[in-house]
Amino acid sequence: MKIYDIIIIGGGPIGLNCALEAEKANLSYLIIEKGTIVNSLYNYPLYMTFFSTAEKLEIGEIPFISTAPKPGRREALEYYQGITRQKNININLYEEVLKITKNEFFLVQTSKNNYEAKNVIIATGFYDIPNMMNVKGEDLDKVFHYYKEPYPFAKQKIAVIGSSNSAVDAALETYRKGAQVSMIIRHSEFSQSVKYWVKPDIENRVKEKSINAHFNSELLEIKENSIIFKDENGKIQEIENDFVLAMTGYLPNFKFLENSGITLQGDCLNPFYTPETMETNVPNLYLAGVVCGGKDTHLWFIENSRIHAEMIVQDIVSKNNL
Repeated sequence: MKIYDIIIIGGGPIGLNCALEAEKANLSYLIIEKGTIVNSLYNYPLYMTFFSTAEKLEIGEIPFISTAPKPGRREALEYYQGITRQKNININLYEEVLKITKNEFFLVQTSKNNYEAKNVIIATGFYDIPNMMNVKGEDLDKVFHYYKEPYPFAKQKIAVIGSSNSAVDAALETYRKGAQVSMIIRHSEFSQSVKYWVKPDIENRVKEKSINAHFNSELLEIKENSIIFKDENGKIQEIENDFVLAMTGYLPNFKFLENSGITLQGDCLNPFYTPETMETNVPNLYLAGVVCGGKDTHLWFIENSRIHAEMIVQDIVSKNNL
């Protein structure tokens, strides 16, 4: 069995950047990705626009050419998948990593094969596991934890749960396709992270009552034709409802991290790693990208975690762990 210098788990932008850095250092590597190239971006809403400008999404010093000030999902897919083709990146797609164990080397067991490596980088992101609301009726077919586009919800009564970018985008897009939109929001205002060019839009739609936003409210139950929630005055309300868009965020696969031997810390289950090298408590096992934040999924994104690839490869080379 071939022993790779590095196996990279996850073929998102940061995983691809790790591969580019490995090539620069003449290290053998393999990316293993359970979906398509940049799978999380592929599953983003169809018309999503990034907060970052194009140059802040670049990897491998390869220019990201965009006609708009801030690129969208399709442009990002073209960019990252184009790099994968152009650089002939060694990547296995639609292959899920099931288990990592370490003896002399790492044994990486997948849904299709087994591999050995001297070093492993986990760059799996956090988009795979929805942050569940844990309310009665959440398992109904009318409930969606992922949102793609507004057209299926035209002329329907929609409840959007959440107050961040994904919730605001879903509310505005479905409203503009003729949906009757209500938002159930735990807090007293929209998230401070909402894109600055979108926030006035949602605030004005709420002010004119085109979208009904229930602040300081809590969803209690989802029924076939309605939802039940507690409003800011503590009153229990029931409103008619056809679909629920639960835009409550997503989480890393903590079980996979823990089973790999990584220590999870505190209420937010932050995985342990050394900030200077990104190495975890398991020697030669590294983290890269948004997976580093635990439940604090807002801490890391493409723009500020691109550097992880260089830090990791430099550490591997400096230890002469080849």
